[in-house]
Amino acid sequence: MSHESQAVVNDISKDELVENRPSSLKRWMRLLWRSKTGTVGLIIVVIALLVAIFAPLIAPYQPQEINPVNMLKPPFWMENGSMENILGTDNLGRDIFSRILYGSQISILVGVMSVVVAGFIGVTVGLVSGYFGGIIDNILMRLVDSFLAIPTILFALVILAIFDSGVFTLIIVLGVTNWVNYARLVRGEVLTLKERDYVKAAHSIGVSNFKIIVRHLLPNVISSFIVISTLSVATTIILEASLSFLGLGVQPPTVSWGSILSDGRDYLSTSWWLATFPGIAITITVLGIIFLGDWLRDVLDPRTQK
Repeated sequence: MSHESQAVVNDISKDELVENRPSSLKRWMRLLWRSKTGTVGLIIVVIALLVAIFAPLIAPYQPQEINPVNMLKPPFWMENGSMENILGTDNLGRDIFSRILYGSQISILVGVMSVVVAGFIGVTVGLVSGYFGGIIDNILMRLVDSFLAIPTILFALVILAIFDSGVFTLIIVLGVTNWVNYARLVRGEVLTLKERDYVKAAHSIGVSNFKIIVRHLLPNVISSFIVISTLSVATTIILEASLSFLGLGVQPPTVSWGSILSDGRDYLSTSWWLATFPGIAITITVLGIIFLGDWLRDVLDPRTQK
């Protein structure tokens, strides 16, 4: 391939990428200022990440520290409550506030890493399926249809019941069960992108399929992937909490928000704080991620670029 031909392809590709390129910092800040929900979402997500990172420094107690003297102690504003355990204690005298802080580490880790696994599988399948088409596309899409026919929660329950439950196992299971959405989205975009002039020009001058996929197609689907993956993190956090609540997710002594909910389900009528506060933590974090995802969708939408 001549240098002149390669330059033509690069110029065309750059022109196409301008339409989908993430905007400048100034535009991002302008859109963030306009979107109050986006601002709130970003603040919540940043706080959640900081809490997860610095939980060992913030938490006044270890999450598994048992104190039989303080069993089922209420929050500080209630009768018999104290500032030593601001959100109360559970049936073993463990500090609820500390357990929520440490639980954020596992819940957010599982949510993010499982989306990374799902995104890697889904984007790869979508790129290959959409670009090559034909029998490869038919086989991969039938595989996608097969996964869509199986309820996600049911598939995860079966796998977790067979294998030993743990953080790593949970990440892999949730990643394998959620990749199909990425594959369908990326395939649809690639079917359109591969008809663009810069892809045809690259074909005509002998650029390899691998380079076309990696250099010219992948950058153009990244924005859509970022949006859907952000929203998927929220869904995965809820799914992890559901599985841990059922006893098939993160196992003791590791603590997560779902496992804290599970510990408090037998005390809802007498010690409501055991399940209420981790439930609030899940709700606020998920809402923040959803708000941030909606804002990113607006920012990365070419129609909003002005």
